[in-house]
Amino acid sequence: MSSTTGQSAVQHGATLDLPDSTTTGIALQLTVTTLLALIAFYFIGFDQGAVSVFGSDTHVHEFVHDARHLLGFPCH
Repeated sequence: MSSTTGQSAVQHGATLDLPDSTTTGIALQLTVTTLLALIAFYFIGFDQGAVSVFGSDTHVHEFVHDARHLLGFPCH
């Protein structure tokens, strides 16, 4: 008798549909790409040495110095 109620629940649409795996994969790729772009934007646009996440070290600033000017970020 319990198997009959289980089958009727499935027939009446009481099952939970999972998201399509391609939708989940695309959402994951979009999230990772956005996170990496924001990290790159921080290091190129805002890492000045004085407000650096690495302290007063200016190695990152000097490494991306020409890219900063190419993208229009002032730094001095």
